[in-house]
Amino acid sequence: MSTTAQGYLAAAAAAAGLVSDPAVAERWAEPSALAGMSVGALAGHLARQIFNVEALLAQGACEDAPIPLLEHYARSAWLGAAPDDPSNVTVRDSSAAEAAGGPAALARRTTAALGRLAARLPGEPLDRVVLVPWGPWPLTLADLLVTRMMEITVHDDDLASSVGRPAPALPDEVTDTVVVLLARLAVRRHGPMPVVRAFSRAERAPATVAAF
Repeated sequence: MSTTAQGYLAAAAAAAGLVSDPAVAERWAEPSALAGMSVGALAGHLARQIFNVEALLAQGACEDAPIPLLEHYARSAWLGAAPDDPSNVTVRDSSAAEAAGGPAALARRTTAALGRLAARLPGEPLDRVVLVPWGPWPLTLADLLVTRMMEITVHDDDLASSVGRPAPALPDEVTDTVVVLLARLAVRRHGPMPVVRAFSRAERAPATVAAF
């Protein structure tokens, strides 16, 4: 199994464990760390990083040429959009819909989807092209998994913070991949020197080099 697939499955397992945490169920209806989302909706959004990969693997073959990973983010409507932008409203609504059955149901669905992916993903070629419907545009499976690792890592922290838990520990191959992606997105947004200064010169560091 490739390092990318292995890393994604490790990240997905951490996400499934967090979705199933009793603290999430206890605070299900409370506001989360993300404005406009309950803890339950945020758990639903985290679970979607597993559900969506399974759904895309179930598609038929896509014959279109994939776009590069950074182009995926350049085209994404949610990047830099206001909270009430339709792209962000859609994310919140779909996340809440995933959570509508309650915490136990979401935990069961997430664990079951993870099990199916663990059996299927090792046999999938990483250069396979999948059509990402929320684009819509094509990505390689490898790049899709990188995008989902980033989403899981960021939203693990959001959900854990929302319920007073530490963020799940993730393997180095996941965090390394996510940090590199976020750094590249930060450079695209702010330019290289602000990012270099943020990493190396506290006295000249900008107030933020957030990737989004």
